[in-house]
Amino acid sequence: MKKTILPILLALSLLLPVAASAAESITVASTVSTQNSGLLDYILPIFKADSGVEVKIIALDTGAALELGQKGEVDAVLVHDEDLEKQLVEEGYFIDREEVMYNDFVILGPKNDPAGVKATKLATDAFKKIRAAQANFVSRGDNSDANMRENRLWAGTGRMPTRSNKWYFSTGKGQAECIRIAAEKQAYTLTGRGTWLAMENQATLELNIVLEGDSALFNQYGVMIVNPAKHKDVDYRLAMNFVIWLTSPKGQQAIGEFEDSKGNVLFTPNAR
Repeated sequence: MKKTILPILLALSLLLPVAASAAESITVASTVSTQNSGLLDYILPIFKADSGVEVKIIALDTGAALELGQKGEVDAVLVHDEDLEKQLVEEGYFIDREEVMYNDFVILGPKNDPAGVKATKLATDAFKKIRAAQANFVSRGDNSDANMRENRLWAGTGRMPTRSNKWYFSTGKGQAECIRIAAEKQAYTLTGRGTWLAMENQATLELNIVLEGDSALFNQYGVMIVNPAKHKDVDYRLAMNFVIWLTSPKGQQAIGEFEDSKGNVLFTPNAR
């Protein structure tokens, strides 16, 4: 849905009660990383104060969150897999997709940067250098959102690492644990910037950000409503109010003002 349509939707929303009854609620599937960041705990009470609508969050990885939406088990999703989101809208599972905010991934590595990653600007070139140097690399290996992004980057180099590559460690662990393992092995790893900023013992880990800013590391978040034509139990009215609020000046301001316990801003609002 184009932003030019939003003013119309906003006007229509004024026909709805200004504050919904206390019993009204929607269920939204989002990602574990979004929930763990503290963002949802910060913005959802503001939304409820404005609308009277309670948002119940189910936190999963993006693939599982989208699957819940496809089954009609939630009213909306707030996730970050832009290509897949758009595909599912085209296939009719979701409607009214809007971009909300973004953050990014970074590549961490040993301070001496044995693969020379700092000399590159593209993440795929960085991965090529890591392979060529056979420098240790720690992967989540858990089919999470971050792992899927890493796999796409490896695919962009022409081939995926294999079990025979002794420098490649697939851990099945979360981002924070992968960073700790990378520090122990003096290895490279791909992680969300927010996870790195939140690491309590960051100064002792002997790792640095060795590459950032490539558009391939950009991590766009989108919100979209489960298609009520496919699932009659979806509360389109309340879900649309949630979409409108997230992309409104007040919702965008709330996202931009959110900080973690260290004062780091973790998300950049970018609704159009």
